[in-house]
Amino acid sequence: MPQLMAAAMASGSGKTTVVCALLRALWRRGLDPCAFKCGPDYIDPMFHRAALEVPSCNLDLYLTPPQRLRTLYEARLAGRGAAVVESVMGYYDGAGLTDAASGWQVADTLDLPVVLVVRPGGASLTLAAQIKGLQAFRQNSHLAALLLNDCSAAYAARLAPLLEQETGLPVVGCLPRLEAAQLPSRHLGLYTAQEIQDLTGRLDALADALEANADLNKLLDLCRRPAPASAPQPLPPVRARIAVARDAAFSFCYPEGLEALRQAGAECVFFSPMADAALPEADGLYLPGGYPELHARALSQNQSMRRAIAEAVKAGMPTVAECGGFLYLGQSLADEAGTVWPMAGVLPGEGVRVGRLVRFGYAALTAREDSLLFRAGETAPAHEFHHWDSTRPGDAFEAQKPDGRRWACGYSSPSLYAGFPHLYFAGQPRLAERFAAAAAAYRKGR
Repeated sequence: MPQLMAAAMASGSGKTTVVCALLRALWRRGLDPCAFKCGPDYIDPMFHRAALEVPSCNLDLYLTPPQRLRTLYEARLAGRGAAVVESVMGYYDGAGLTDAASGWQVADTLDLPVVLVVRPGGASLTLAAQIKGLQAFRQNSHLAALLLNDCSAAYAARLAPLLEQETGLPVVGCLPRLEAAQLPSRHLGLYTAQEIQDLTGRLDALADALEANADLNKLLDLCRRPAPASAPQPLPPVRARIAVARDAAFSFCYPEGLEALRQAGAECVFFSPMADAALPEADGLYLPGGYPELHARALSQNQSMRRAIAEAVKAGMPTVAECGGFLYLGQSLADEAGTVWPMAGVLPGEGVRVGRLVRFGYAALTAREDSLLFRAGETAPAHEFHHWDSTRPGDAFEAQKPDGRRWACGYSSPSLYAGFPHLYFAGQPRLAERFAAAAAAYRKGR
């Protein structure tokens, strides 16, 4: 089975564009590929899913122990014909200015061959020096090939022999810049896949260009690895139903996190806080992150849903609300123009625009009291990524970044987890088990 990682020297090298082009090309060849994204990113996997029309799984060694990560990877590969992993930031860049949870560490954990995506820009021979540095930086770099991105075929033909001679790595081709196929960005990264007009056409154009300018047969031959012998786990009987918010305002949800809930005995039913008038019949409530600030008006004007959610949370329905979901439970939320809109009003605090990333990155979350998901003193990995803040972010947990910085955050009770930190149920299945168990108990007690 072809299995590879696409990495780069730095963010902005076009990894997502190359990966989507490659996934689309492999899909058109009938290889039925699956996709993965290193790190906690929600948006890049949306493009993988758009290219493949199947879920894309995150691989994060800060949020997930190594053996659990291998299990998630192998389970996703079951029955597939190829695997493409998109790295994160620069190849060796990880948590706390180390290589921990970097793309390289994931490649090393899974023993994956790596295709380095190189954007030449204003360099030529200097690229070879940089690539040789990457090769020598760790004992096994796992680098197997080079692919030139945003590079004309004519320049690639001149540059490839030089890079091959100096680095010993094959150049498998290039992906020229296609203005009509560019993927636009906003404050949390790329626009979501659903927002980009004619995304399928753009992905097809990228795949056409990659097929025309790269030797994909050579690339796949370089990256063949034994297929994992893993069978999907059967789901246990359903013991509770969890209502999961899913619409344009709440789209930051890991599919493998929902799978962890299903493995814990929860059925996930989806609803839209923007469009639906009432909650579906459920025993638990999951409000993930997303872009509620972009849809504050629609969320606020859906008063029946705001009331329904407020009543459910106050009645003790087990509830997890992360980042955007946490802002929704607050008193109000300012939109991009600064207009303030009433929200569910369950928690104190107003959602306000800060204009920069707030408390960005990984953190270890330690509980100060027993609650829905945590026991007092228990620690779990989490991450934050938001440009809006709350005037009352809470103090039920202590968060500590890898560099030692600390802050208080979040709200908790026997039926609630709410705060800016995103949790990863797939990497910490005990949290999913506790959520499902609480929902099952709530169901019996009604």
